[in-house]
Amino acid sequence: MSDKNKPTVPPELRRARIRAAFSVAVNLFLSIVKGYYSVISGSQALMSDAIHSATDVVASFAVLIGIWVAGKKHPSFPYGLYKAETLATLISSIAILLAGYEISRRAILGPVIQPDVHIALPVTVFCLMLSLGFGLLQVRAGKKLGSPALVADGKDYLADSLSTTIVIIGLAANYAGFNVDRWAAALVAIFVFRAGGALFIEAIKELLDASIDRDTEREIIRLVEADPAIIRVKKTLSRTAGGRFIVDMDIVLNTRSDVAAEKVAARLENEIIRKFPRVIMARLRPQFEESRETVKITPLEKTDGPVARHFARAPWFMIERIDPVTHRVKERQIIENPYKEVERKRGFLIGKWLLAFKPDKVIMTESHGGTAEALLKEAGVQIESAEREGQDNKDAE
Repeated sequence: MSDKNKPTVPPELRRARIRAAFSVAVNLFLSIVKGYYSVISGSQALMSDAIHSATDVVASFAVLIGIWVAGKKHPSFPYGLYKAETLATLISSIAILLAGYEISRRAILGPVIQPDVHIALPVTVFCLMLSLGFGLLQVRAGKKLGSPALVADGKDYLADSLSTTIVIIGLAANYAGFNVDRWAAALVAIFVFRAGGALFIEAIKELLDASIDRDTEREIIRLVEADPAIIRVKKTLSRTAGGRFIVDMDIVLNTRSDVAAEKVAARLENEIIRKFPRVIMARLRPQFEESRETVKITPLEKTDGPVARHFARAPWFMIERIDPVTHRVKERQIIENPYKEVERKRGFLIGKWLLAFKPDKVIMTESHGGTAEALLKEAGVQIESAEREGQDNKDAE
């Protein structure tokens, strides 16, 4: 396969892979340092912390594998392999829980040994600074890149920092003459179990297709309902996929045109993905229902008419809300055109402004094919000539 045909890896995923690989190296370094100096100093607590870091090597490697697989594509997985990251998070949590078990077992059943504080304490302080700093950076990077596995890895480092803090406290107490090394090891186990359990529950929720957070879902619904072609969002089915979001919506449109409905749905799907980076797929299914009123907009030369010849330069616009059954005008407004003197992007500005009124029909003297007209047509708005509208009014009379 040539380089041109090879699938490109998103930059966020590439950066996540690099950080995950670096995390394996950091955990390996911590486990070796803690393990070596725990043997020299005879500290149970530091040895327990070394076991924790050694298990983190396996967990970080699982994260790396998960992130790597998440970027692969396969026709058998139409939603992508993003849940590989969630699986990696699950493996990380299990590894942490196993570390907690081993630490507690050694604390309860292991022999009582007086550690050499002068050797163990400086090394433990150094490991704390490294774990805490790298953990905070990893969590921040994971949130920025939208990678739950990196966030889990960062939290694992923070849990390691808490356990290392307990080790430091225990060593300080030993320096003061109180041999509490084994009890410090038991406390380390509690912190490890707590961190591992939280990650385990979060991973299970994602594997069971938990819905996306409510705040994000509401923001997406507001974005869709703000579109002039949308009457309302009827139903939303959203779920997580390895820290990414899949959005499935039933939308009610104020147009009967299938072509216009498809264009509106496609435009909104792209807009959702663009404005919400964590959304990897958005699917909007158009539905139709009778509108309670018809909104008609007519450009005017004066507040009392006639119809303006140049749509974008019209000084005034008449907005009428009409009963679709009786054709009686329920409400009429005359609004001044705020962009009539604008020279650049006048059509775009007026088109966007008029769409905010969610019109069903717009009257023009003739089709000019301008930007405003294009925007209105794209939104499914019916464009009618002033001549035809006048004839329709006579027929109605």
